[in-house]
Amino acid sequence: MKKCLLLLSAGVTALIVPAHAQDDTEAQSALETYDSNAIIVTATRRASPLSDVPIAVSAVTADSMQNSGASDIRQLNQLAPSLLVSSSGTEANGAARIRGIGTVGDNPGLESSVAVFIDGVYRSRTGAGLNDLGEIERVEVLRGPQGTLFGRNSSAGLLNIVSKSPSFKFGANGEITYGNYDYWRLSGRVTGPVTQDLALSLDGVWSKRDGFYDLVDTSGNKVGDTNDRDRYFLRGQALWEPSDTLSVRLIGDYTNRDESCCGAAYIETRERVPAAAGGFTVNPYNRIVALLERQGAYFPGDPYDRNLSITPGREYVSKLEDWGVSGELNWDFGAAKLTSITAYRNYKSQDYGDYDYNTADLLYRDPGTYREFKTFTQELRLQGSAFGEMLDWLVGGYYAHEKLTLRDNIRFGADYGTFTTCRLLAGAGVTSTGAELALPCNNAAALQATLPFTAVGANPILLGGLQALAGIPAGTGDTDTRYFQTSENWALFTHNIVHITDKVDLTLGLRYTHESKDFSADLNNNNATCAALQAQNPGGPNDLYDLATGSFGTGTALAQGILTLGCLGNSSNALNALNLQDSFGKGEFSGTAVLSYKPIDPLLVYASYSRGYKAGGYNLDRFQLGTTGTNVIPAVFSPRSDADAATLRFAAETVDAFELGLKYSTRNWSANIAAFRQEFTNFQLNTFNGTSFVVQNINGCGGTLTPGTNAAGGGRCAKDDVEPGLVSQGVELELSASPVRNVLATGGLTYARAKYANQLVGSSDGTIPLDPALFLLPGNINSNAPQIVATASLAWTPDIGSNGLSALFYIDGRMTSDYNTGSDLYPEKTQDGYSVVNARIGLRGPDQRWAIEFWGQNIFDTDYTQIAFSAPLQSSSPGTSSTGQFPTAAMANQLISAYLAEPRTYGITLRGKF
Repeated sequence: MKKCLLLLSAGVTALIVPAHAQDDTEAQSALETYDSNAIIVTATRRASPLSDVPIAVSAVTADSMQNSGASDIRQLNQLAPSLLVSSSGTEANGAARIRGIGTVGDNPGLESSVAVFIDGVYRSRTGAGLNDLGEIERVEVLRGPQGTLFGRNSSAGLLNIVSKSPSFKFGANGEITYGNYDYWRLSGRVTGPVTQDLALSLDGVWSKRDGFYDLVDTSGNKVGDTNDRDRYFLRGQALWEPSDTLSVRLIGDYTNRDESCCGAAYIETRERVPAAAGGFTVNPYNRIVALLERQGAYFPGDPYDRNLSITPGREYVSKLEDWGVSGELNWDFGAAKLTSITAYRNYKSQDYGDYDYNTADLLYRDPGTYREFKTFTQELRLQGSAFGEMLDWLVGGYYAHEKLTLRDNIRFGADYGTFTTCRLLAGAGVTSTGAELALPCNNAAALQATLPFTAVGANPILLGGLQALAGIPAGTGDTDTRYFQTSENWALFTHNIVHITDKVDLTLGLRYTHESKDFSADLNNNNATCAALQAQNPGGPNDLYDLATGSFGTGTALAQGILTLGCLGNSSNALNALNLQDSFGKGEFSGTAVLSYKPIDPLLVYASYSRGYKAGGYNLDRFQLGTTGTNVIPAVFSPRSDADAATLRFAAETVDAFELGLKYSTRNWSANIAAFRQEFTNFQLNTFNGTSFVVQNINGCGGTLTPGTNAAGGGRCAKDDVEPGLVSQGVELELSASPVRNVLATGGLTYARAKYANQLVGSSDGTIPLDPALFLLPGNINSNAPQIVATASLAWTPDIGSNGLSALFYIDGRMTSDYNTGSDLYPEKTQDGYSVVNARIGLRGPDQRWAIEFWGQNIFDTDYTQIAFSAPLQSSSPGTSSTGQFPTAAMANQLISAYLAEPRTYGITLRGKF
């Protein structure tokens, strides 16, 4: 580890190799105009040297990705310090963050704050980039809000993935890789001309690997593995160039995955109570752990031993089919150039299995669960110059139509009823003495018979509720529940560069976007226990919940617990009769203004302002149905109507971004510096609170909070006092140097402080308090937002003799400061700072026609967490000690699980081409 830290501390430089042109023909033309060593970019849709482009854009070339071992965007973390990509419960729905800002969680109703484009086509969810990318020209990372140059808006940044286009010169290449965990990867590409005007290409990837986790039984014996890999990818392309002014590129691709994914390990199983002097103390044991162990749960110990326990007969399954076709036309008719990109994509993933992540049978998704996106997009751009080339103008339009279907069938396991009943009786307000373990918590019939002899036996309503809860049948839950969302987006945009002088440019961009969404749901559930609980002595003095007064009856805490757990996520049968439908539409302006100055040829300075936008949508989890974002009285407690569908809405996210930048570039070295501030209003936050997904817009309050109505505190804010709820600000430094032939050193440093306001509310008008699950957010740093990240790389490719042989010596590293991996910021989810290093050494033949390489990723076997989360249902008190907007919680016994990052991998690759 000391070697790792020495390597990274020496490199306060960015492993950001500036972008090539988006269009290869345009790039070649630009290289003939400018210095042959210039790096050409088209981030402004115009081919220019990087040092002349006044925006924060960077890219990773195919060689850099190959050396680092990156085959999907998640591995770009090593190469771009401002970027963090992670995956959680399913690799089909990863999350990307730029400058500490992104959209988290597995809720498909939310689009990403960091948009992903592959060959100019928008991918509506980041998980599409977690597939194998095949033959890639480069990946561009645009930092800050985007909208006037790319088809789709994005509020935090954009990843633009560009594949290799067909060549009019015949060629073929392939590689075979073998590594530990019995890892195999085969990839290849063939390309060449069919006629003088038409070229084709076909590339594909197949990979297979054993799982990183061992599945063990309660004796610790291995019974299988999970988080394996079994996938393939194909992409065919046709490039038609009938003249110098017209080109058409057609692309079709198909991805298939059938894998076991994704298991999670316990990282926190202690029971904690606040200490008088601050911090917390640990109880002798966690009552939740003790109850789970009574039901056969097994806790393997150190999570980084990578041993997991799973309910017998259950599994983790991840199946995916992702395919699409696209066509890009470029027509230069002299006065202007027209670009058209048309695409259709179908993305379907099935992710199901054991979702309590332990041996006890509490909760699972059945094989009918899936999410599917059907997306059509059309982008048009027209660009040219005017007034003697004093104005470079661009106008464009964009249209997208997407249908989302979610079939989310969650069911109770055989141990659910007894576990939840004993969990309630264990209590949460005082230190557990273990007395609850005298109950037969592993036998429903015995537990129901024993309950009259407990302290609650004097209350027949509570007693009846507990007995009903204990007897919930296994398999109860959704039978065919579906959510539907149709989205229609159209936009008009323009982006113009005014050359005020030969040294001063003014860039102006403007976009109008109109987004409409239609929502409906078909709820089907067979949980008869929930309806029975709600019918307990309705309106009587001991009712569990009084529908007339909207309050709980005798034994409030216990009554609320019985109803919450008896109706969890499944609700009453009355919801089956609802015809949930809702829709909204909204238009929004966004844009940018940049003033740049080039005092000398190698130096560029600029100042910019951008306003970004991301559309609102619907929380596809009915637990919040009928609430106003506070989860105080979930839908299961009282009747719902069709009109309650509107309560699942969340508003559009907007950002005002300011940036100052400097770029300096010479033949042998370059330096880029950017200082930024980004202010987010209605930031869309998705949190799993241990029972359901909470989606809420986050805003700040600069005035005085009026008292909230929920038990955890919170408050409302006068509309005039509402301000941005999340601000990201900092500095980025990028350097690269090639001091001698065959040596390239790159690296960088990002300082980004993405901090919530000291007082928060849940709506832009200040009327909705912050959800109690988010009580730790005010004044703290956003999740998955390390404040300091440093990256460095060194590549040396010396010649060996005079016969064309060469060697490769490569190493890269990323050092990350502490950050919290949970969107609710529970301190138990904090990840300490860490460093990850990759390395590669190889021998290459003349013109690199063949190569043999030995490689290692995470060579120091660093242990770290991607995402931590509250283990489903495994708490009787999830609170954590806090000060500020909310009062201090009494204690916390929430078990914390995590999706761990990959361990050390190593192997050998053979590569050839002709």
